Amino acid sequence: MEHLSTRELPRLSWIDTLYSNFNYNTDGYEGDTAEDRKSQDGSETMPFIDESPTMSPHLCARGQDGEAVTPTPPDGLLLGGDMEKGLEMKKLVLSGFLASEEIYINQLEALLLPMKPLKATATTSKPVLTMEQIDIIFFMIQDIFEIHKEFYDALFPNIQQWDEKVTVGHLFQKLASQLGVYKAFVNNYKVAVETADKCSQANSQFQKISENLKVKGPKESKDCTATATMEALLYKPIDRVTRSTLVLHDLLKHTPKDHPDFPLLQDALRISQNFLSSINEEIDPRRTAVTTPKGEARQLVKDGFLVEVSEGTRKLRHVFLFTDLLLCAKMKKTAVGYEHGQFRLVKHQQYECKWYIPLADLSFQTLDDSDSLPHVQTLPEHEIEEMKIKISSIKSEIQKEKKAQKGQSRNVDRLRKKMNEQESCLLLHSPTIPFRIHNKHGKSFLFLLSSDYERSEWRESIQKLQKKDLLACVLSSVELQVLTGSCFKLRTVHNIPVTSNKDDEESPGLYGFLHVIIHKAMGLKESANMYCTLEVDSFGYFVSKAKTRVFRDTTEPQWNEEFEIELEGSQCLRILCYEKCYDKSKINKDDNEIVDKIMGKGQVQLDPQTVQSKNWHLDVIEMNGIKVEFSMKFTSRDLSLKRTPSKKQSGVFGVKISVVTKRERSKVPYIVRQCIEEVEKRGIDEVGIYRISGVATDIQALKAAFDANTKDILMMLSDMDINAIAGTLKLYFRELPEPLLTDRLYPAFMEGIALSDPAAKENCMMHLLRSLPDPNLITFLSLLEHLKRVAEKEPVNKMSLHNLATVFGPTLLRPSESESSKAHITLASDIWSHDVMAQVQVLLYYLQHPPISFAELKKNTLYFSTDV
Repeated sequence: MEHLSTRELPRLSWIDTLYSNFNYNTDGYEGDTAEDRKSQDGSETMPFIDESPTMSPHLCARGQDGEAVTPTPPDGLLLGGDMEKGLEMKKLVLSGFLASEEIYINQLEALLLPMKPLKATATTSKPVLTMEQIDIIFFMIQDIFEIHKEFYDALFPNIQQWDEKVTVGHLFQKLASQLGVYKAFVNNYKVAVETADKCSQANSQFQKISENLKVKGPKESKDCTATATMEALLYKPIDRVTRSTLVLHDLLKHTPKDHPDFPLLQDALRISQNFLSSINEEIDPRRTAVTTPKGEARQLVKDGFLVEVSEGTRKLRHVFLFTDLLLCAKMKKTAVGYEHGQFRLVKHQQYECKWYIPLADLSFQTLDDSDSLPHVQTLPEHEIEEMKIKISSIKSEIQKEKKAQKGQSRNVDRLRKKMNEQESCLLLHSPTIPFRIHNKHGKSFLFLLSSDYERSEWRESIQKLQKKDLLACVLSSVELQVLTGSCFKLRTVHNIPVTSNKDDEESPGLYGFLHVIIHKAMGLKESANMYCTLEVDSFGYFVSKAKTRVFRDTTEPQWNEEFEIELEGSQCLRILCYEKCYDKSKINKDDNEIVDKIMGKGQVQLDPQTVQSKNWHLDVIEMNGIKVEFSMKFTSRDLSLKRTPSKKQSGVFGVKISVVTKRERSKVPYIVRQCIEEVEKRGIDEVGIYRISGVATDIQALKAAFDANTKDILMMLSDMDINAIAGTLKLYFRELPEPLLTDRLYPAFMEGIALSDPAAKENCMMHLLRSLPDPNLITFLSLLEHLKRVAEKEPVNKMSLHNLATVFGPTLLRPSESESSKAHITLASDIWSHDVMAQVQVLLYYLQHPPISFAELKKNTLYFSTDV
């Protein structure tokens, strides 16, 4: 059986949350009702079937307080080969699905219940419906019911008598093979709903029947029946096929590859994925269409959340790109009112249009020299970093509360709300890349984006539509109201990209180091000066992490450059191909930088199951006719941060700093002095110095040269890319057998930075420095002054003290293996949110401190009284 690739299992990002509110053992879809799926002008929109396996429904059980308790562990739990836990998880997935199957069968049964009496009256003198109408409305329901009843009856005893030998793959394979019946149902769905609606309007007897169908509850439920409308029940098969596909993905995730079920479940998933793809191709255009009062067809092409600068203030907007116009809207707040005779919060959301531009009137021309960007409200760098610290800390608290599971769900809700506030604020204030659009009347609008990828994506989508013959349109207030009203139904992006809006079962992302080799690009039609950049998502937005060197004047650039990228809960890697522009006259006046042309862009999902292996994973990404070949592998944070002493007697990497300085008869290791000197000579103005990764092969070459103490080292340094030299310095400190600030003092540093009283903190933190061995202290003070000099150039290199503390803090303080193992931390995100953030704060304290002299520090011994 061929293994399913990531292309066959597309992992869509946070934007595709159409089915994110599913719950296996609750009834149905907690979103738009069948009635809501009509647009305000009365036109019907076809339901869209989401085929993304990342939108895993909630695998829930109910706690004593009625709150959902989620048993699913994070992705990657089984990577260590824990078969027992895997099969236990598989049972939990199956049990949840079986419970929802029972509900689904009861819903189908309720739908079928009036069919027999309706058929009986059809041949009488007073028919409620004709036989033709009955056949249209109840088309294929009986067949679907029988298929699922047979499936349920076969699956039930397997769950009741569960052990590791139980196989269910053949049942899912058979279920998938019968999906043709759903194809016929979907093709008939729209006419079935329309017929039922017309019959209800024409016949009060049928209307009463269709609005009060009785659905039996689960066997263990106290409530015997629930009431549902026929239209709502007719929608159930539409969402059921998606749910079956999602559970297949979860089952595969928790089924060992050598289990007999694995190939059968894989085959069932392949069939289901192909089926969903074919269905979506047919119904997607109808899903995005909205009809105006004039009968024009207008389709939604793209939508998403963007930060708009309005009167110097950042505002979060939902922007909708239709086939003929761009509409900027804001979500109105949830209303409070009466529902079912009670005063309570009512989920009634709608959009308010802020402005729109017909695409025929829209342009991207650059500003005149007389124009300038308006003053944009920006948060200081340290406030951005503090928000990240708070978010990580709250995430950790939520994990602890969930593990406790002692009626603490209210605390979890409170923490989630708190985290949502912090994440939303971070998302609002982090974007910095300007995206300005204009209309022909001279009005311009400014958005701020987090990535050149998004800017290019929006620009390309608009320009593609503008190639068609578009006429300028002016919407009346009624037309604008109808269009804005339809946005709520048509939107594809439902929630802002924050963790608190994600399902518990969604991957928390990867924490650690992603190793990426950019091999080559193929498919260029003309010679160009090419380079690639790499971005990963972090805290809801994308950050540029690495950049290849420019390959000059070629149609087949071959970089073969390796990068090590630190991941902070990342789920996606983006690769962008640029043509380097050397013409200084082509400056973008929005951000005062020369514009390099984007030749292509693409992204891959960082699926833990695919990435987390010892071997390199080779892949090709296609972008605008260009193919970029790359390889990647991932090392988790706990593995990548291990300090391993060097087995060699010679060399400098992995050797104690005291040994190196004694051997060299120096106060500061030669490698540290030379790297600092080179960075200050030609890298201090480099954007992202110490943040942008150097080429890994260059770093390894420098490492080998320093270890061998070759005579050519100075020549190598002068020729080497400056990011590789910066990376070599970081690698040296990372590979020390114990941290520069020592294992012995590590607990005291953690306690000292947590002190509230400034005088006590000053006393403690200075005493800890004095307690360091001389080689460690002198080296640390040299590095400290260097980093301060780098930060002085922040307007040019974009590296603040906070950026530098984030890069170097863990490297200088992270304890060695024997110390860190005492912490008993299990989750990578816990490591990030606890120790790493404190390590950053320690270094930041010293970076923000006035100059510290070695001589003065040693002289002022009487001042320090705190014991270590």
